[in-house]
Amino acid sequence: MEHIKQRVVVKVGTSTLTHDSGSLDLRSMEHLVRVLSDLHGAGHEVILVTSGAIAVGTSRLGLPERPKELRMKQAAAAVGQCRMMHIYDKLFSEYNCSMAQILLTGDDVEDPERAEHLKSTFSALLEMGVVPVVNENDSVSSAEIETGHHKVLGDNDTLSAIVAELCRADLLVLLSDIDGLYDADPKAHPDAKLLHQVTDLTPEILEMAGGAGTWRGTGGMATKLSAARIAMSAGCDMVITNGARMEDLYGIVEGQDIGTRFLAGRDCRVKIEE
Repeated sequence: MEHIKQRVVVKVGTSTLTHDSGSLDLRSMEHLVRVLSDLHGAGHEVILVTSGAIAVGTSRLGLPERPKELRMKQAAAAVGQCRMMHIYDKLFSEYNCSMAQILLTGDDVEDPERAEHLKSTFSALLEMGVVPVVNENDSVSSAEIETGHHKVLGDNDTLSAIVAELCRADLLVLLSDIDGLYDADPKAHPDAKLLHQVTDLTPEILEMAGGAGTWRGTGGMATKLSAARIAMSAGCDMVITNGARMEDLYGIVEGQDIGTRFLAGRDCRVKIEE
């Protein structure tokens, strides 16, 4: 297969980055950074969108559970973000990669002038061979998000799709705790099929995300399909896959049938796992 250099945005969720206790899963982080550094070394431009700041801060502060009070969540996010960036920087440095931290709020991507500055910043970093590591600025923006007064981002699936759009990425990969989009609940239906390719967000596909009271209604699939809409509209493919298998990133970048790929603007039928 011909090697095509791509601009790739990879989003990793809290469940992939942390243990049940809330502390960082260093083995998972190390594996992720190794694969991303290797893809970077192969000539791809890599951007990482990371979650986990509040969970890591909660653990670092020795709190018994995730804070419920907004100001305490923001404080935990500030502590956790610092901790995570320290470890990311250490790991990327070990693989001879330079990284940069970018913290975003809804205002940053909504305001046209600020969005243009962001594009320029991403462009400059990628030109210099730096890996941007992006997170929502929870210490500032979660007040707006949780009150619903300014809900632009609200979750890192949406954030990663907006970043992919800003950067004109070729590919967005969402690493989470699921293998992809199924045609039925795989827990209730053992014969449920994994959809490998989706070319159009039809009402049937959107129904698989579920509404209130359905099997996916309380999960994260709705936000992932929302992210797919943003990415596909921007001409960017998006893949949902399981973060437990970091090595799959190599095959995904090569276009292999791993997870569920949402194809941007191509004439291709929906492909289902045999």
